Order: sequence, then structure tokens, then C-alpha cells
Amino acid sequence: MIKCLAIDDEPLALKQLVAYIEKVPYLELAGQASNAVEARAFLRDNTADVMFCDINMPDLNGMDFVKSLAAPPLVVFTTAYADYAVEGFRVNAVDYLLKPFGLDEFRRAAERVKERLSTEASQQTEPAIHSNDDSLYVKSDYRVVRITVSKIRYVEAMSEYLRIHVEGEPKPITTLLSMKKMEEWLPDTFMRIHRSYIVNLQQVQEVNKNRIILDADTYLPIGDMYREAFQQYLDQRFLGRS
Repeated sequence: MIKCLAIDDEPLALKQLVAYIEKVPYLELAGQASNAVEARAFLRDNTADVMFCDINMPDLNGMDFVKSLAAPPLVVFTTAYADYAVEGFRVNAVDYLLKPFGLDEFRRAAERVKERLSTEASQQTEPAIHSNDDSLYVKSDYRVVRITVSKIRYVEAMSEYLRIHVEGEPKPITTLLSMKKMEEWLPDTFMRIHRSYIVNLQQVQEVNKNRIILDADTYLPIGDMYREAFQQYLDQRFLGRS
């Protein structure tokens, strides 16, 4: 099933979009939002394979919203204005639906999404290779990037992508990879502390209540599911108990 996020500030348009998604057998409605703020909040805690996103919305329009995401899902734009078509394809949108559109047009856009996902899956070779020299190789923006494992500070899940924060790099490296696969490749000096975070334990400077502090600007939460394992790690290394 292809997980979909429907976004439109017009209640009737959103309702129709949801209805169309439910009529396509291989689509699954993962969530819906009436503006970009709600959509961003959804993506922080949930995943979607594709967003059917209106462009003309208050506060932050759909085009700028997609551009602001580090690793957005696939996008099909929906709008009543044809002027955005060229810009839409510049951000690699799968399709562009001009309102009012019918179910047949929506189905054609859904087929394009299905084809794009199928193509990406077939092109996806093993996304990470662990070598003997403390390195990982990951695909990022059509490149293969070498990362020194010991310099990884933490790994952050963003929908279907990971953001690998590396010491000395100005911005994280984004790659299409699951947290489970990353856990399998990383050595035991790394630990998953949250559904969205894996941390390099050698980078931890302080533990304060339910969060880990790497530096003055970087705080990572400890999730309930992972708290016991992390506490056991601390107990094994804690000095000063009687």
C-alpha cells in the first residue's frame, strides 16, 4: 500500500481528495491536514510515501512547504491556478492536478506515483556498505558518499529518509534508508534512544532527565521504549555508587 497525506485548506476539496484516495485500491490514507503547519507536524511523527498537496494555502503555500522539507515524500500538487505548473516540476513533483479534477485524472496521477516508487525501488541497491576501515558508503543525491563511522554524531529519521549528522560537516547527509538497516550496520558504540534517533554514545556529554545532551545546541529525547536499555548502559558505567 502507498501511504498518502492529503493537504488542502478548503474543507470540501480536502474531503474530495480523501474520497479519491479511498477509491484507489493501492492507496492508503495515512493522514490529512488543512495547512502546511499541520502537515509538518504530521510528518514529524509519521511517514507518507506521497503528499497530495494544495499550493494556495494561508501562511505557507504548498510549494514553499515542500521546498522547506529536508527529505519530502513524493508530491502531487493540486491547485486551481495553472501558473505554478513549471515551478512544480522544478521541485520534482510527480504530477500536477488542476482543479477541478475528476477521479480519472486523480487515478492517472496515482499511477504515476506508483510507477515512480516502483522505479526507485528497482534502482535501490544495498544503500549502505560497511567496510573494514571504519567507513559507511551511502547514496545521497545521486552520489555515493563515504562517512567515517566514528565521526557520526547521531542519526535522525525523517519519513522514509535518514539524516546523518557528521562531525565537521555543515549540514547532515540525507539518504533513503531505514533506521533498522542503519542499526544493523552501526557498531555497538551506537544506540537507538528514540524511534527517530540513533546516537553515538561516545558523543554524549550529559544525560539530563529524559534527554541526551551532545553540546549546548543539541538535545535528543529518550523514548519510553528505549529508556530501560539506555539506563542499563549507564548503570554499567556509573561510578560512585555505594
